[in-house]
Amino acid sequence: MIIQICIGSSCHLKGSYELVEKFKNAIEAHDLEAEVTLAGSFCTGKCNREGVTVQIDDEIYTGITPEDFKDFFKEKVLAKI
Repeated sequence: MIIQICIGSSCHLKGSYELVEKFKNAIEAHDLEAEVTLAGSFCTGKCNREGVTVQIDDEIYTGITPEDFKDFFKEKVLAKI
């Protein structure tokens, strides 16, 4: 599984750095380093008024915030591994 977090200027201002840290910590906590590749990406053109754009394999999700990270990680990462 490849997880790409937008680190373009808009998403950066909306907290992409914090999300990168949350993903990194969650991947390590669940011992998924061999199964998940975490990467940054520049603008995907899916900017949203709130939150950050995250791409998991071929699916793009917009509006991800640190507050909804846990549910997002459970649904979109843990449930698919």
